[in-house]
Amino acid sequence: MDQLLERFLSYVAVETQAKPQARQVPSSEGQWTLARKLQEELIALGFVDVSLSDHCCVMGTLPANVDWPTPVIGFISHMDTSPDFTAKNVNPQIIENYRGGDIALGTGEEVLSPVMFPILHKLIGHTLITTDGKTLLGADDKAGIAEIMTAMARLAEGDIPHGAIRVAFTPDEEIGRGTSHFDVEGFAADWAYTIDGSDLGEFEYENFNAASAVVKVVGNNVHPGSAKGVMVNALDVATAFHAEVPSQERPQFTDGYEGFYHLHQMKGTVEHAELQYIIRDFDTEAFEQRKQVLTAIAERLNAGLHKDCSVTVEISNSYRNMREKVEPHPHIIELALQAMRDCGIEPKVKPIRGGTDGSALSWKGLPCPNIFTGGYNYHGKHEFASLNIMAQSVEVIVRLAALAAEKKG
Repeated sequence: MDQLLERFLSYVAVETQAKPQARQVPSSEGQWTLARKLQEELIALGFVDVSLSDHCCVMGTLPANVDWPTPVIGFISHMDTSPDFTAKNVNPQIIENYRGGDIALGTGEEVLSPVMFPILHKLIGHTLITTDGKTLLGADDKAGIAEIMTAMARLAEGDIPHGAIRVAFTPDEEIGRGTSHFDVEGFAADWAYTIDGSDLGEFEYENFNAASAVVKVVGNNVHPGSAKGVMVNALDVATAFHAEVPSQERPQFTDGYEGFYHLHQMKGTVEHAELQYIIRDFDTEAFEQRKQVLTAIAERLNAGLHKDCSVTVEISNSYRNMREKVEPHPHIIELALQAMRDCGIEPKVKPIRGGTDGSALSWKGLPCPNIFTGGYNYHGKHEFASLNIMAQSVEVIVRLAALAAEKKG
């Protein structure tokens, strides 16, 4: 656990926040810094074929230590952190043997409270790693990186039989570009697992279908003193549009397998207004219907507008549900669940109410479900991780490697 903690702290010290406005991949220079660090560490562990691509993807192979054919499995985590909250000068706090109650973050202006985050009640006695209340932590997904590297160090000792293992660390997952330049053929794994989940035992092989929608309203602005019958206020039309979006199908009212529409940005004037939505659903047919709902609202509003005014909807697909690509390979699922049980962990199979690199990779031909890391409250100042659960993730990775070696080809 000491080595695991040391690795994790060294990774979160590197600022790797993704920048959505950047056009290049990676979107931030810090990702190159961490990538080079990981490249050096893999070489030091005895990895071969270690590479750093032109788009900042690190790959390497831990050679097999058995003399029979085995599947080649992969483990993947992303290096960037979320753009949702500042990641500059991350200053972690270590809380050993957590005894319950509020945890003061930094000077205590912010607290991590079990009243707001009840999961803390289940972590009594754990070593927790928190923020100082001023930044996010970066457990998403540097906890996953630390766990993969620690597991690989354990396997490199040589006393656990394993086949060839591929690892990869990707950039810009948080802004949807993590696999845009991922060389699946070059990675050459039969299947892989992203280490990018949360609570102990979580295992996920299905995620949202996702799209973004931009609603643009063109109005007509005249002096309000002579506006009667002439003005078309784009802000009013935009408000009317959102009022027609099903009010109970929004993130704050949904969970489990329920999809949603999420208005995450709006701006405008009387002349022009814009609404930005994300659309999510696990079911493909329902996902397509959600897109049609927004289009239909625009058509209804357009029917009552002057010909020079308009409401348009531009929809772009983001990612798709990996279940369709993972489920035909049940051994990938069963191996992970068996590894957890062998480590004394009860698996929690659940859908991801979001997406991971594994979603895109599965659709690129590399089936890639997701395994827990022990990180919580991602993307904000209340983010924290349990070192104990991180260590259990390491155990699962090591056990997975051993189980895969038993599948003699």
